[in-house]
Amino acid sequence: MICINVTYDCKPNQREAFYNAIHERGIDELCRNEKGCRRYEYFYAVEKPDRLLLAEVWEDAETIGAHQKTSHFHELQDLKAQYVESVELAKMTK
Repeated sequence: MICINVTYDCKPNQREAFYNAIHERGIDELCRNEKGCRRYEYFYAVEKPDRLLLAEVWEDAETIGAHQKTSHFHELQDLKAQYVESVELAKMTK
């Protein structure tokens, strides 16, 4: 099992717009329904008004690789370019 914590530091005052764009396009739901996805949840950082957190859990590296080839993953990359200043990944394997 592979856990990935993604920290998005959004452009000023763009966190909610970024999350809404993800949700309105169904990207979050599509990811949750992928084979091998055990968790895919977004959280607002209370202390940082421009920070959005994503907690992902995948069965293995193969399922992550398949996820990264989906059209909705690439659509998320386009949204990040529009709304996000920086991204930090923390990957843990169980």
